[in-house]
Amino acid sequence: MIKITDQKLLAIADELLAGRIGILPTDTLYGLVASALNQKAVERVYDVKGRAPEKPCIILIADVSDLSHFGITLDSETSKLLNLLWPGSVSIILPLQHYDISNNVVMLSYLHRGTETLAFRLPADEPLRNLLRETGPLIAPSVNPEGTEPAISIAGARLYFMDKVDFYLDGGPIKGKPSTLVSLTEGRVRVLRQGSVIIPNELL
Repeated sequence: MIKITDQKLLAIADELLAGRIGILPTDTLYGLVASALNQKAVERVYDVKGRAPEKPCIILIADVSDLSHFGITLDSETSKLLNLLWPGSVSIILPLQHYDISNNVVMLSYLHRGTETLAFRLPADEPLRNLLRETGPLIAPSVNPEGTEPAISIAGARLYFMDKVDFYLDGGPIKGKPSTLVSLTEGRVRVLRQGSVIIPNELL
């Protein structure tokens, strides 16, 4: 469980709402976080990490209702699957939907990077969800330059990024696994990356 005091939580929320980026513990690994709704902050994370521009980031949400920020509505079958998989360390890829004249897919191109899908995770960790309730959805890729091992401590994170990020929050060593990444097709779950959660056979 992430150890974040209310005072630190509010301070971090203010930083993120102001468009800053930083490093904090998540429910899986340390994450390099930024507001998913702030394009400049998202692009800064890509620049700092040297992340391949075609790779979307997983988005952390506090509640299923946060999907509305991305123009996503759920049918009953998808809602049922989400309720079985969330909250927890499962990242779920959902298709973006075109709606009204604003053309949502174009608006969110800085997030979906041409895939026209986005991956979301609703963590079980309550302190992290409290932060997300304050900040709104966050991207949180692992803390490492592209092609290197994720940092498992703040000391390791600082060696990677030094003063290239705006804040660091120390949660002690984290030697977890990444989330399990899945897609949903015709009421079934397809595992794209096996992580910390084993999907029950009856859902596959």
